[in-house]
Amino acid sequence: MANNAPTCHAFSWLWLLLLLGLWCLVLYCPMMSSALVVRELPGFDGPLPFFLETGYVEVDESNGVQLFYYFVQSERDPARDPLLLWLQGGPGCSGLSGLVYEIGPFLFDVQYKVNGYEGGIPRLLYRPQTWTKVSNIIFVDSPVGAGFSYASTEEGFKSSDTIAIKQLVIFLKKWLDQHPQFMSNPLYIGGESYCGIIIPALTLEIDKLIRKASGESLHFNLKGYIAGNPMTDKKFDTDGKIKFFHGMGLISDELYELAKVNCRGSYDPPANHQCAKCIESINHCTKDINEFHILEPSCKTLWRNVTEKAEMHRVMLESDGVGVPMHFKCRHDSYELLYIWTNDESVRKNLGIRQETVGEWRRCNISILYEKDIPSTVEHHRMLRRSGYQALIYSGDHDSAFSFVGTQAWIRSLNLSINEDWRPWHVDDQVAGFTTGYSSNLTYATVKGAGHTAPEYKPKECLTMFARWISSIPL
Repeated sequence: MANNAPTCHAFSWLWLLLLLGLWCLVLYCPMMSSALVVRELPGFDGPLPFFLETGYVEVDESNGVQLFYYFVQSERDPARDPLLLWLQGGPGCSGLSGLVYEIGPFLFDVQYKVNGYEGGIPRLLYRPQTWTKVSNIIFVDSPVGAGFSYASTEEGFKSSDTIAIKQLVIFLKKWLDQHPQFMSNPLYIGGESYCGIIIPALTLEIDKLIRKASGESLHFNLKGYIAGNPMTDKKFDTDGKIKFFHGMGLISDELYELAKVNCRGSYDPPANHQCAKCIESINHCTKDINEFHILEPSCKTLWRNVTEKAEMHRVMLESDGVGVPMHFKCRHDSYELLYIWTNDESVRKNLGIRQETVGEWRRCNISILYEKDIPSTVEHHRMLRRSGYQALIYSGDHDSAFSFVGTQAWIRSLNLSINEDWRPWHVDDQVAGFTTGYSSNLTYATVKGAGHTAPEYKPKECLTMFARWISSIPL
């Protein structure tokens, strides 16, 4: 009679295969997909009323570069609504800053204590003007070193405009592979400030990949891009700033006219010694202005005592719920709440942050090893106009850092025909800004009264602007 029972040798191989499988599951699978559905957050009362997922995507295997993201599903129709990749400026600012202070579904309650912040976990509230009312949004910590993104080698922390773009393409490919249900959703690239360099260059890179694929299975259903108060070209941006200062009454007619004559209308770089002296006078005249919103108080003048500011930061970080009451002197002071929140161990655990990968979290990490190797993206915009992608460029009209004057100048340099004349656009029967439409699907808009990060100052108006544009409805 034949003996069909498995031998000890066969059992040994089965056990070995099982152990190898478990080893792979424990060590490697988390690195392949680390997505975590976050149902509760410290500081928020009750379960989150929106879908939040966090995770890492490896974009450079040899150096272990991991980009961290926050993904919020649309509250309307996630299966059909657009997918927006949102990038923060800097370079080196965390996507969490855009989520909390600009277009995401929660924000800090800065008024919940009579005496200001008094310690403990800062309180979170739901933001009704979130852009996730009409869109799925991925907030990503890019480049490496921003937010909770990290690398396992020193070489991995070295980045640049071109490296960041290459890694973001890899990020999107891998993220969509892990979330195939969103591959057919209209894809938009968006962000503000320094990402005016990254957004058009990344959009163009994705467009090139789509053209190369020609008939093959595509990762990207690219439809367009959106850029707010974008850095685009130093010449346009600097020239625009000088003209903005004069138009807003911050420098005299005499100084402006003298600068125009000596600089011949071009201020970067200074053409001669007399031009440099004029620019020095302009800088001196405007040095105490809040460049990101010229009507708001300047934090640097309110905190002339750097030691006092540093002490406030230290006390707030170390606060255990019985700290000294802290009063916010300016808008940027409320950013301290984000430092306290993100550096709390319970918050990091809820977000799924890998231990010992990032020390103290910073809203904007200005010490990253980063090379700015794309000096201008005017030509990127020009090439994207030929492809006809939807584009929304908007300006908070009280931002002097990257003013509407410079932005309108580089748009004019594209020599596009005007399809819709300059006109006001309205929210609740009030003028919310001004807009004009150009050929090849480009819309330009100002946001009246807004600063550098327009949604932070005018959330309702900016949500309305975005919702209309994303639905192809005139502003």
